[in-house]
Amino acid sequence: MTVESIINVLKSVRFVVDAKGQKTAAQLSISDWETLLNWIEDREDEAIFKEAMRQLKEAGGNPQKAGWLDWESVKSQWDKD
Repeated sequence: MTVESIINVLKSVRFVVDAKGQKTAAQLSISDWETLLNWIEDREDEAIFKEAMRQLKEAGGNPQKAGWLDWESVKSQWDKD
């Protein structure tokens, strides 16, 4: 997803105004809303990844020293729903 697509989503916002012409709400199509949510989630994932890589680097590349859990020891606790 590009910055241009997000700009287009933001440009597509329609505003609800009250009797005085004051903006009271913003409206997006479901498609545009989902695009915006996906973009936000991607930014959150990037931040999590960058922090994990920073921790790993500080731990000298050792996942255990970085506080990471071993998959084999926690996979039975993973929610399978």
